[in-house]
Amino acid sequence: MFDIRRYTSGDAALWNQFVAQSKNGTFLFDRRYMDYHSDRFTDYSLMFFRKNRLYALLPANTTGDGVLWTHQGLTYGGILTDCRATALEVMELFLSLNTYLYSEGFRKVIYKAIPWIYHRLPAEEDLFALLHQCRATIIDRSIASVLMPHERLRFTESRRSGLRKALREGLFVVETQDVRFLWPLLTSNLRRRYQARPVHSAEEMDMLKSRFPDQIRIYVVKNDDGQVLGGTVLYLTPKVVHTQYISASPQGKQVGAIDLLFDKLLNEVYNDDRYFDFGTSMTTEGSDINEPLLFQKEGFGARAVCYDWYGWDVIQPDCQASHPSL
Repeated sequence: MFDIRRYTSGDAALWNQFVAQSKNGTFLFDRRYMDYHSDRFTDYSLMFFRKNRLYALLPANTTGDGVLWTHQGLTYGGILTDCRATALEVMELFLSLNTYLYSEGFRKVIYKAIPWIYHRLPAEEDLFALLHQCRATIIDRSIASVLMPHERLRFTESRRSGLRKALREGLFVVETQDVRFLWPLLTSNLRRRYQARPVHSAEEMDMLKSRFPDQIRIYVVKNDDGQVLGGTVLYLTPKVVHTQYISASPQGKQVGAIDLLFDKLLNEVYNDDRYFDFGTSMTTEGSDINEPLLFQKEGFGARAVCYDWYGWDVIQPDCQASHPSL
């Protein structure tokens, strides 16, 4: 069986080393990223040891009501394993996890699975175990828009029209290291359209970018006067380029700033073998599709990948389902 230990700050180096060599981890699970909002969440991340060797990690937090989340502060977050993990061992891991959680007073788990496009190697052993060991069910599903490497569809006419406008206006795309060029525009747009604000403050994003300069990149669109009309924050992982934020000013929308931006990024800067994930297109409440946003992303040739959340009740160990091979 597995020895399960709750993460402490003294484990940071071991944790980060395992994330870097895992087959499905990204820099979002590095403690230098995860812990930027440690004041907002009660961390309950777990480390799994097998034969005295670190076998898996589970980024998680608790809300203090008997519920374990994996992880509320992250876009996705499930079991992280390396290439040595096997399906039957992961089945056993979930059996041990449920026993541990029951003993710790947890009665429910909400599990935000890592979308398959982020896996460096196939890593869906957890999805099999969720059904057969935990009797988990899908409790939420968001739709993301993704471009596949080397199989990209043409921009729709509306996106090409915007691109032509941007070129006529003489707009251009530049990379910047300064979040202050984009954050006032982003903050204003979210407040005006959704009565919301960015998940990260400008100060937080500046700090995270300083910690992960190669993984967090910022591109903006300017006119001849140097005015920023739009931009994006990208998160770069080994298999995926992810748009963490996209925003344009009213003027930028009129002259195709975002169309120029993604023409540049997709066809010149990131025309490699990674997926390009525009992220989910859900309303602020998370229950319905944001149709204009989805229309824009699909206009660049992106198509659907689902981000799934699973839930299950933690039951007494002697009532757990088990695999006959274990």
